[in-house]
Amino acid sequence: MLVDTDVLIWYLRGNAKARQAIEALGPYSISAVVYMEILQGIRNKTELKQFKQYMKETQIECLSISSGITDRSIHFLEEYGLSHGLRMAGALIAATADVYGETLLTGNFIHYRMISSLDIKKFHAS
Repeated sequence: MLVDTDVLIWYLRGNAKARQAIEALGPYSISAVVYMEILQGIRNKTELKQFKQYMKETQIECLSISSGITDRSIHFLEEYGLSHGLRMAGALIAATADVYGETLLTGNFIHYRMISSLDIKKFHAS
């Protein structure tokens, strides 16, 4: 399972539904893009230290952006950027799930719904 940024943010903020969903997964992965988006939202060194400790303790696999992921995300952007508003980060996350054959757990189904090759599990925080 590949966890999208929104679900991980809900989890880190203590949302009970996100905690339940993530803890039910067992081992899971995130895209390097998700990792970087989380880093962008960190407000201080204490939060950074806590997040890095969380990543280490839970042994979350952070999947790097390969040339295959780059190629697939470019395809997704060409195909869905204009018609559906797909953005770069979403294309990279979708491509990561697609290339690795992972289901994407996301609360942002609308961002990915048009990608027929993508296996999506919807998450609702409320």
